Amino acid sequence: MQNFLKAEWRKLALANYAIQPSLLSKYLPAKTELDLWNGTCYVSLVGFMFLNTTVKGFKVPYHINFEEVNLRFYVKYHDPVEGLKRGVVFIKEIVPRPALTFVANAVYGEHYQTLPMTHVWEDSHASLNVEYRWKQKLKWNSIEVKAGKPSQDFLLGSEEEFITEHYWGYPKINPSKTSAYEVAHPRWEVYPVKDYHIDVDFGNLYGTEFHLLKYEKPLSVFLAEGSEVIVRGGFIL
Repeated sequence: MQNFLKAEWRKLALANYAIQPSLLSKYLPAKTELDLWNGTCYVSLVGFMFLNTTVKGFKVPYHINFEEVNLRFYVKYHDPVEGLKRGVVFIKEIVPRPALTFVANAVYGEHYQTLPMTHVWEDSHASLNVEYRWKQKLKWNSIEVKAGKPSQDFLLGSEEEFITEHYWGYPKINPSKTSAYEVAHPRWEVYPVKDYHIDVDFGNLYGTEFHLLKYEKPLSVFLAEGSEVIVRGGFIL
């Protein structure tokens, strides 16, 4: 598959919630099924930075370094030739540049939205404070994570592995058609999280079925260092 995009994804703040599988049924792409961990269905709120971004080998002015926040859930697809391919489905991806929204929605069938965004990285010898903020109408939403250092690898079979090791994107095109693209990156290390704060109007941002997340405590919160990534594809299942 041809490389479409190369970038670094850095300082990923991930808040992971349990959700009833039935709430995701209308978003589930054809030929995929929900991927559970220890019997639990997860959705994750993820904020991070795109850095040094190139599209088909070219840097696009004003689209090289920028924030993204997304809400996603986890699925798997049984490829008849290559076997199990675990991936994610995005409810919505928020970015600060309208050209990003246009390309992602037109090329990959994703669900991007353009909103004002900002971020804070406070990096000291012993700790990190990472915050991502995005504004819908008059309200600023935010996810903030405070963590210690250094970063460390996670255990095989752990929740951290489940959340971070899904290497495919599966946009739902229509009830019978699904797009697929590959996201290649090495294993990520994670920082030990000390505290976090989440202030998000889930219902207005993502739909009424996600309103309950505003009042739910996440099962876990991670801060991953990230890495270089390559996006390849896509194709139709």
